[in-house]
Amino acid sequence: MIRSFTTPLLAALALAGCATLPAEAPLAPQVQLGAVSAADPRAEEAGYEMLRAGGSATDAAIATMLALTVVEPQSSGIGGGGFLVRGTADGDVTTYDGRETAPAGATPEWFLKPDGTLPPFIESVRSGLSVGVPGNIALAAKAHAEHGKLPWARLFDPAIRLAREGFRMNPRLHNSLSSSKDRAALTDTGRALFFGADGNPLPVGTLVVNEDLARTFEAVAAGGAPAFYRGDRAESMAQTVAQSTPREGAMTAGDVAGYQAKPREALCTTYRRHRICGMGPPTSGGIAILQMLAMLERFDLSAYGAESPVTWHLFLEAQRLAYADRELYVADADFVSVPVAGLLDPAYLASRSALIDPARAMAKVEAGRPAGAPLALADGDEPEERGTTHFAVVDASNTMISYTSTIEGAFGSGLMFGGFYLNNELTDFSRSPMVEGRLVANRVEGGKRPRSSMSPMLVWAPDGTPLLAVGAAGGPTIPVQTARSIIGVIDFGLDAEAALGLPFLMSFGERTLVEQGTWLERAIPAFLALGQPQPFAREAPVKANAVLWRGGSWQSARDPRLEAQLELP
Repeated sequence: MIRSFTTPLLAALALAGCATLPAEAPLAPQVQLGAVSAADPRAEEAGYEMLRAGGSATDAAIATMLALTVVEPQSSGIGGGGFLVRGTADGDVTTYDGRETAPAGATPEWFLKPDGTLPPFIESVRSGLSVGVPGNIALAAKAHAEHGKLPWARLFDPAIRLAREGFRMNPRLHNSLSSSKDRAALTDTGRALFFGADGNPLPVGTLVVNEDLARTFEAVAAGGAPAFYRGDRAESMAQTVAQSTPREGAMTAGDVAGYQAKPREALCTTYRRHRICGMGPPTSGGIAILQMLAMLERFDLSAYGAESPVTWHLFLEAQRLAYADRELYVADADFVSVPVAGLLDPAYLASRSALIDPARAMAKVEAGRPAGAPLALADGDEPEERGTTHFAVVDASNTMISYTSTIEGAFGSGLMFGGFYLNNELTDFSRSPMVEGRLVANRVEGGKRPRSSMSPMLVWAPDGTPLLAVGAAGGPTIPVQTARSIIGVIDFGLDAEAALGLPFLMSFGERTLVEQGTWLERAIPAFLALGQPQPFAREAPVKANAVLWRGGSWQSARDPRLEAQLELP
């Protein structure tokens, strides 16, 4: 459902100090002081509460992230990390890297058994081996210090209320608890919080109270980021991880205390005269999206149309080329040489685009050789990440925030501390450090950040005015979802919800996923005729959010596929 609001001329009348809404208050205010889009309306309302109190887009984004820790524990929160892109009305862009880090004692053989073989993936996940030092609180503190307007403690108020007064379990959380019980109920704490005496998830509509999390929030609200990263709390969190780590080198309090959120250089290019900016490494998402758009720019997609199989065939081909480069070259640039300039060089991308034929799929796709690329790297064996969320904010000054937050898989590692789930981000590394005798760029190393697919993006219109903040959840599908939404807005002039709701398709090696129940499924014979490898129909693993300027107002939208999963009895 699109929520559309007109930017106020009387922003100075922000309702600072007025009574806040109760924890279950639903949606957006009638007076526009900006716009917020999140995967859960209760977290969305936390952002609006900050805007009504005169807060900045940064304040609203942080409050949204904290509230999502409560109401969307399967996907994100303070036990994980994220990436934030901030852009002002005049085009100034700042990006923050809050990606988790491996403990200093981690080695490239981190996930290998003593005999050098790999254990089953789930064994790596449900242990301290998978837990990186969480980065979201450090990211929030750094962004707030530079761009916040409200007091730090004020940002925690909605999340504390939701945790202490309780929130109603929606169908989406209930389904996640059912499908990921092996992680959600791994600890006594998780079982007591979300499961009944019969071992099944609590029914939809149950009021869930998380007093441990409320106390954690109160401590960090009062003491700032040091209350999370230093002292007894940090020591206990490190011990929780270390006790579940079956090898030397486990997380220490020193690892936690040493964590730093980092400003990174934004990646910006143009697409059809629109300026588009996103994150660089250690995420691959920004590079992949900018590559896809650059390769598609020579094709008149609007002339083909939004429902033409050729449009989406071209999109698939651009995906295949971008992902081939991603797999080989992108990792934490603090540890390996990532040829960012070469990967985004217009001449290189023109040569890659020249491989795309509107009439026929490429028989074979390989990584290119951009300038500065190391030639001796191997493709690793990274699994798909799942437990992620995205939210977007714009404030009365038209400053946009695009923030993607994650704990990696559903309920992360399954380990809980302080009322929240700890991430399993380290399984975003390649568990195999070498493939066919060659080092993998995204191998485990002490202090390193695993490669990500997260893709928070901002778009300015050709006249330089803010247009779109967008991103998605869904592991390796994130860059594809986000690029598809940008194409929907720019090439087809769609509203926010329509762009997010475009049918989904993606190339997965020798197969092509086509979203079932959409017109794309009926186009499978056309994709076969174009040579796309083994198209098959299935439910799309997608979840996107955006705010978009359209017709004199900001639209807030989430993926329409989510709406039925959020309804309460």
